Amino acid sequence: MGDVDLSPITGEADPLAALRAAAGLRQRLEREEAVLVRRARNGGASWADIAGALGVTKQAVHKKYGGRRLLGRKED
Repeated sequence: MGDVDLSPITGEADPLAALRAAAGLRQRLEREEAVLVRRARNGGASWADIAGALGVTKQAVHKKYGGRRLLGRKED
C-alpha cells in the first residue's frame, strides 16, 4: 500500500485551513478504521491480530472498539 500524499494539506498557505483539512482527514480515517476492525472481527480475527495490524496493544484496540459495542459481539 502506498503512502498518502499530504502535501496539499501541509503545503496550504493558511495554517487554519490546513488544520481543518487535517481534522477532516482524521475523522474519515477513524470511520474507515472502525469499518475495517468490524470486518476483521466478523471475519474471525482476534483482538491481538487487529492490534498487531494497527501497531497498538490488544488492550488499546479492545478499549476503543471492543465489547458489545461492535455489532453486539461478546468479548473474548
